[in-house]
Amino acid sequence: MASSKVYGYLPNDTPEYGKLALLGFQHVITMFPATVLVALLCGFHISTVLFASGVSTIVALVLSRRGIGKFIPLFYGSSFSYIAAYTGIVQAMTGKPPAFGTPASNEVISTMQAGIVATGILNILVGYAIKSLGKKVIDNILPPIITGSIACVIGFGLGFAALDMSLTVVKGYWGIALITLLATVAFSYLLQGKGFLGMIPILLGAVVGYIATLIFAPGFIKFDGITSAALIQPPNITLPNFTSPLVGTAIFSIAIMALATIPESTAHLYQMSLYVDQLADDQNRERYHLDKHIGFNLILDGIGDFINGLLGATAGTNYGENNSLMAITRNYSGPALIAAGVIAILLSFLGPFAALVNTVPVFVSGGLAIYLFGVIGMQGIALMQSAKVNLFDPLELAIGATIMVIGIGGNIGFPGGLLPITIPTLFPQGLPAIATAAVVGILMNLVFRTIRKNS
Repeated sequence: MASSKVYGYLPNDTPEYGKLALLGFQHVITMFPATVLVALLCGFHISTVLFASGVSTIVALVLSRRGIGKFIPLFYGSSFSYIAAYTGIVQAMTGKPPAFGTPASNEVISTMQAGIVATGILNILVGYAIKSLGKKVIDNILPPIITGSIACVIGFGLGFAALDMSLTVVKGYWGIALITLLATVAFSYLLQGKGFLGMIPILLGAVVGYIATLIFAPGFIKFDGITSAALIQPPNITLPNFTSPLVGTAIFSIAIMALATIPESTAHLYQMSLYVDQLADDQNRERYHLDKHIGFNLILDGIGDFINGLLGATAGTNYGENNSLMAITRNYSGPALIAAGVIAILLSFLGPFAALVNTVPVFVSGGLAIYLFGVIGMQGIALMQSAKVNLFDPLELAIGATIMVIGIGGNIGFPGGLLPITIPTLFPQGLPAIATAAVVGILMNLVFRTIRKNS
């Protein structure tokens, strides 16, 4: 409960029921645009992604309360780090990239699920490794030059996809994509620190693009699907397929992307721990010290991805958008996040709701994607800057350069982002460029640092 001097909720505090519902709904609004956009871009079912997001969030919160006696206040939504991998698998299996807003076949989704389950297992293993060996050991394997370069590759490697949605998937509407982009940037910059509206620039940008379409392209948006959709429609649940011809490609290309989300998740926990302990100090209450549980937090991340993989949803990550919302409102309540998970699950069963989201034009999402994908790449640069990566060191420079060229060049230049290097059974259509770039970077770092250390 909030103190009389400083208002706010610590992780184990439970707001009154009316406030609980409103605070939970605010979390859902904050995570919704990005989480749904990944589903629209990559061929997943919106309802399934919302359902799994709610379930994985609730499970992680309950397990954290039982495991360490306190809630770790994080919300799990779709991660953008895996988009390139999903796009490559869809194209490899169907001969074309995902159609915006159109779910892929269950066969394609179930193949991607195998990789998402593997991602969950990898996160769990890394979490246990950190708990037993310490974070320093992992940092030696995944230094900032690798994780930062991978983030750059993921974002910039999707640049063509963003432009394709804006310019060529539906030709002649690039002006609306531009309006959407500029509006989103304006909201992000001008509303920063201005309260709740400053937390939803993506949603506001999408609304501007939607209205612009209604004004300049009347009749383009069709509402027939909304009126014909069943009021209650259960999510499309599929099981992972570990016998698909491309299962090796799916596991390798998707699971390796955890190299980008692991440092992101760790940074989020450090940030959250700082803000929570500051509120505890302001309220003269005991600190939570959440930053002591890095390994356990990654285990929870892995369990969330494992659940998503079993249900047919995208791989997830704990959301910086919701972390920022909590910092602004000083609401770190675990029960409020559980309420958000419940609301997300309820929304996933509303057929007209999913149909409404599907009416968003592809060029509107293209305008959003130019901004979002670029931000992913720029965050990789920011990560390297904050870690003071020395690009005058020949090895650091070589590792970053190699990852960038293999990852970006391969993802844009070859169909499906698959390098023309085949391995029978495992990679019959080629090696995934971004995943291969990550592995090459890791091996270069380990081999050359070992040689230098022993020379």
